[in-house]
Amino acid sequence: MGQPVLKGATASATVVTLSGKPPEVVPLPAGPSKPFAAKLAPLAKSVLVNLLPPLVTVALILLFWQLAASGPQSSLPPPTKIWGEAKDLIVEPFYWAGSQDIGLGWRILVSLQRVAIGFSLAAVVGVLLGALVGQSVWMMRGLDPVFQVLRTVPPLAWLPLSLAAFRDSQPSAIFVIFITAIWPVIINTAVGIRNIPQDYRNVAEVLRLNQIEFFYKIMVPSAAPYIFTGLRIGVGLSWLAIVAAEMLTGGVGIGFFIWDAWNSSRLSDIIVALVYIGVVGFLLDRLVALVGHVVTRGTATN
Repeated sequence: MGQPVLKGATASATVVTLSGKPPEVVPLPAGPSKPFAAKLAPLAKSVLVNLLPPLVTVALILLFWQLAASGPQSSLPPPTKIWGEAKDLIVEPFYWAGSQDIGLGWRILVSLQRVAIGFSLAAVVGVLLGALVGQSVWMMRGLDPVFQVLRTVPPLAWLPLSLAAFRDSQPSAIFVIFITAIWPVIINTAVGIRNIPQDYRNVAEVLRLNQIEFFYKIMVPSAAPYIFTGLRIGVGLSWLAIVAAEMLTGGVGIGFFIWDAWNSSRLSDIIVALVYIGVVGFLLDRLVALVGHVVTRGTATN
C-alpha cells in the first residue's frame, strides 16, 4: 500500500484515497418538508385579516337593519323581505326575457359601455389640457380660472344643454360623463407637470428633446402618480354621473331601472340595484388603482 497519490505539483490537485479511488460524496439528509397545512397558513391568515372585518361589519349592518325595519311602521323593507321580493335580480343578473325585461348584469354592462367611452375621452383630453396648463404659465393664467368655474357645475346641469346639442340620449349621456370626469384629470395632471424636478428639465435640454419627446419621455412618467390620482377621482364621478343621467334619459341602463322601479314602488329592486352600483364603483376604482400601481411602479397614490 503506497502513500496517497497527488496528481500534479500543487496541493490543490485532486486527492485520491489509499485504494486509488476518489472519496465518495455522501449527500446530507434533506430536512423535513413543511406540511401542506403549514404552507397554507400564511395565505389563510391574510384572507382572514382582509375579509373578516368587512364581513363582520356587513353582518352587523344587516342585523341592525333587520331589527330596525321589521316594525309595522317601517317604510323600508328589511333584508329578509328584499331577498324574498328581489331574489331573481340577485341570483340571475344576466337573464334575458325581452328588450326591457333583462337582468341587472346586462343593465350594468350598458351603463359601463357609456362610462368607458366618456371616461376614455376625458382621460385623453384631460391629460393633454393638463399638460398644456402645467407647462405654460400663460395658459395656466388664462385657462385655470375657467376650469375652476366650470368644474363646480353639477353633472345634471349639463344634461339639458347636451340634449339640445346632440338631440339624442346616448351621446348626451356620454357628454355628461366626459364633462364630469375631465376636471380632476386636468387639475391633477397640471399639478404633476408643475412639480417635475428641474433636473429632469435640464436633462431634456441637454438631450435636445423636442416637445413631443419631452411629453412622453419626461412629463408623463414624472406626473404619472398625479395623473392616476385624477383618473381615480374621475372614474368615480363618471359612475355617479351616468346613473343620474340615465334616470332622465331612459334606456336600459341601471339608472333608468332605478327610476322605473321607483315609479312602480319596487323598493326592494331599488336597494338591490344600489348594491350593484356600489360594488361596480368599487371595482372600477380598484381597477384604475391597479393600473396606476403597475404603470408608476407603486408610486401612485393608493
